[in-house]
Amino acid sequence: MKILLDIETFILPLQQKFKQATSRNLIDTLRESVVKSNNMPKNSQSAGKIVRVTPQAAIAGGEVFIECENVPVQPGSEIRCYFNNVASSLIAASPQRIIAIIPDDELELLNGDTEVRLVCDEQSTKNNYKIKTSHKLADDLHLVANPAVDPDDDRLIVTRSGSRGQQLPVTLFRLSLDGSLEEISGDIMNPTGIAFNMSGEMFVTSRAEGTVYRVNGADESVPFASDMGTATGIAFNQNGEMFVGDRAGTIYKVNAVGETQIFATLEQSIAAYHLAFGRDGALYVTRPNVASFDSIMKIDADGEVSIFYRGLGRPQGLAFDREGNLYVAACLRQRRGIIRITPDGREAELFVAGMNIVGLCFGRNGEMFIATNDSIFSLQLGIYGTLLS
Repeated sequence: MKILLDIETFILPLQQKFKQATSRNLIDTLRESVVKSNNMPKNSQSAGKIVRVTPQAAIAGGEVFIECENVPVQPGSEIRCYFNNVASSLIAASPQRIIAIIPDDELELLNGDTEVRLVCDEQSTKNNYKIKTSHKLADDLHLVANPAVDPDDDRLIVTRSGSRGQQLPVTLFRLSLDGSLEEISGDIMNPTGIAFNMSGEMFVTSRAEGTVYRVNGADESVPFASDMGTATGIAFNQNGEMFVGDRAGTIYKVNAVGETQIFATLEQSIAAYHLAFGRDGALYVTRPNVASFDSIMKIDADGEVSIFYRGLGRPQGLAFDREGNLYVAACLRQRRGIIRITPDGREAELFVAGMNIVGLCFGRNGEMFIATNDSIFSLQLGIYGTLLS
């Protein structure tokens, strides 16, 4: 009994004191954790993980899909997306996918590698993702087809085309990479297609007049070939022969003195014909219409027409890279931008997101220059096109 009494007298009070001390230590530890958590930057807290962003390149206004895991999107949640800390507009959001629009106003801040970050209820994704975004070179233009790179100085040739039959004071410009515009000519009404031959001479189609103009070294526009309906697309093959597309349904072959002959006939287009030659020597043609399942046509050296790829919405300007991939301004599975198609025509993917794109061309340093109906953008992608030398 004496021993039990001592235990009750001494040991039990010690246990109680130990428990109280342990409890106080635990409370103090929790308090310190809360204080540390409150003092941590908000973006250090996790709101799930970004798995990938498609496509991995975009211009201002383009829609990108952000695939993610465990983003706590719930009714009433506040979800935001940032591109290099510039907030963007959202189209849709779920725990697995966010659809965001590349910011317009501050796009210059996003040039090159751009970090994508999601924030949900003040918690940021634990990993950020990088994509390529563009730099706007110029606006207040009116482009209806591909721009072109001048082989002499690598400046871009762009248009302020105007509506059909509208004569603007200046319709053709040179655009430097610093964004400066130099006037070339106002003699060509509604300039549309632009191409250089192997000698570096510039040729421009006028859809209002059905004429191809040659622009000489003094920037004088001289008619070269005429009577081609609504002349739109223009391209040179590997032999230096010129081809011009009349959107009413005819592809013309034009010889060295401007004489024309019918090369092939296609269905008419409501807008324009766009032309480009592939590495295989075939002519590839788009002819946008109202259908959402248009085709890219392939015409061999004998004028035989076949379908290269079917399933695009309103395909327009097109260009090839050195590996034979075809890039075209179009809509694929309800997503708009630049579509890349493999050389065999079997696979297609959205490669650059963007709205209102009408054409593209490649620069000598791996740039992709993208034309919307009123602006020119530059994207550094390390892709090289088939420039004439």
